Amino acid sequence: MSFARWALFCVPLILLLGFFSGRSVPAGDDSLWYQSLAKPALTPPGWMFPLVWATLYVMLGLALAIFLNARGARGRRLAIGLFAVQFGLNLAWTPLFFGAHRINSATIVLILMLALAIATTVAFGRIRPRAAWLMVPYLVWISFAGVLTWRIGQLNMDAQALVPGARTSQVIG
Repeated sequence: MSFARWALFCVPLILLLGFFSGRSVPAGDDSLWYQSLAKPALTPPGWMFPLVWATLYVMLGLALAIFLNARGARGRRLAIGLFAVQFGLNLAWTPLFFGAHRINSATIVLILMLALAIATTVAFGRIRPRAAWLMVPYLVWISFAGVLTWRIGQLNMDAQALVPGARTSQVIG
C-alpha cells in the first residue's frame, strides 16, 4: 500500500477509536464527577480537550501511516507493537479516569503510556524520522496530562467517592 492508502486507513481508524473511548463514559464537562473535582489552575478549558485530541489523533494516524509504509524495515514489527500497546493504554485512560474515577491508576497508565510512546518515537525515528516528529506533540500533551492527572489526584483524595462511577456506555447517547 502507498502512504496515501495507509493514511486513508490509519487516520480515520485512530480518530474513530479515540472518539469511541471518549464517548464510552461521560467525560470532561459532561461528567458531573469531573465538574465536582478541584482542579489545578493550569487546567485548560473543557472545549480545548476535544480539539487537541482530534489534532493529536490525526498526527498519530499520519505517523503510523508513514511508518507502515516502511515495508521490510528492520525493527518495524517492534515499533508497531509499541505503538499499539501505548495507543491501547491511551484508549483505556478515559474509562479509567472518568468512568471508574481511578485517578491514581489513571496516572500510572499515563506514565506507562508516556514511556511506551517515547519508545515508539525512538523506534519510529530510526526508520522514519518524519513519523517520529509527528509523535512529539503527543509526547508533550500526555506529559502535561500526566501532571494534570497527578495534581487532580493530590487535590481530591476522596475523588472516587464524590459521584458514583459511570456504568453505561455513552457512545450512542
